[in-house]
Amino acid sequence: MTEIERKFLLKTTDFLKDEAGKRITQGYVSTDPERTVRVRVKGDQGFLTIKGKSNDSGLSRYEWEKEITTQEAEELLQLCLPGVIDKTRYEVKIGQHIWEIDIFHRENNGLTLAEIELQSEEEVFSLPDWIGKEVTGDKRYYNSYISEKPFCKW
Repeated sequence: MTEIERKFLLKTTDFLKDEAGKRITQGYVSTDPERTVRVRVKGDQGFLTIKGKSNDSGLSRYEWEKEITTQEAEELLQLCLPGVIDKTRYEVKIGQHIWEIDIFHRENNGLTLAEIELQSEEEVFSLPDWIGKEVTGDKRYYNSYISEKPFCKW
């Protein structure tokens, strides 16, 4: 399946004060730019995800994901490279789209990102007023990058 998404920094997170988020812990078995292999625990669910290389625009890439048990995910996290990511994800529905807002913790504290998944690279959507600079295609904002080079060291 091809994943098409755009990524943005946030101006504020004040709009999330009454929202419930889910804690996510994720690590990488591989951060090779040709293919990343991620293990994730999201709330009470586990996932194994393989992502291919992004296209030239940074908007699209192949993604394969399978739900696994939380116990399996926690065991696989022990095999991951150093730099496990800890974040809280909020999902905010605006119109036809769901914005995924990530507030990072620990070494990536202070980093907040919003992603929107699209049906095509040309799809039109409106930007909420809390959206800041677009960082789609900027590899520094890939989770696999910040697992190796945390935001606190930029």
